[in-house]
Amino acid sequence: MVQITSDIELSGAGCTTAITPNQLVQSSSENDTRVSTDDQLLDLQRDALATAGCERVFEDTASGAKAERVGLTALLATLRRGDTVVIWRLDRLGRSLKDLIRLVEQLDAAGVGLRSLQESIDTASIGGRLVFHLFGALAEFERNLIRERTQAGLSAARARGRKGGRKKRLDPAKQELALRLYHERQHTVAEICRMMGIGRSTLYNYLTEAERDAQRAA
Repeated sequence: MVQITSDIELSGAGCTTAITPNQLVQSSSENDTRVSTDDQLLDLQRDALATAGCERVFEDTASGAKAERVGLTALLATLRRGDTVVIWRLDRLGRSLKDLIRLVEQLDAAGVGLRSLQESIDTASIGGRLVFHLFGALAEFERNLIRERTQAGLSAARARGRKGGRKKRLDPAKQELALRLYHERQHTVAEICRMMGIGRSTLYNYLTEAERDAQRAA
């Protein structure tokens, strides 16, 4: 029984387990130290995993969302198709819902099962398979949501005279007109930008370019 954390092709079978102590729950007692609490919970996890029939245990001791998970990386080399990941609890596998969904998808694609002791999830059962499908649906929902938001942003940008998220550049004649309006001081910057359909930064870029060209010509 095995735990996976990244893309890998699997074959064969085995029995291994990984736990991630970097996500342990701290004691509610102010007098307890984090170390002793973690040690107690780690022992509890190890005993439970051994009882579940796990032959090897991989552990991560680093904390923090960006910390490298050495134990899970090492575990990748042992995985084979048909193995099952045994974890103490789902939050041992992923540091966030997004991370968990990604890992569960990878497990399913690699032909690796998942068993979570605390949530009583086992993909060998019908209910466990449903969990895999649910995570897959959540991942697809997130992808579609990102796609729709991106498309909506591009549509809104085009409606404001932009394409691909950037404002279109004025042709030379209109640039010259914008600069003349600026130097005549008859209109505010906001009015000029509104008339020309550009942003303040674009107008100031034109001014900088014109000044640079004038210096080169001098």
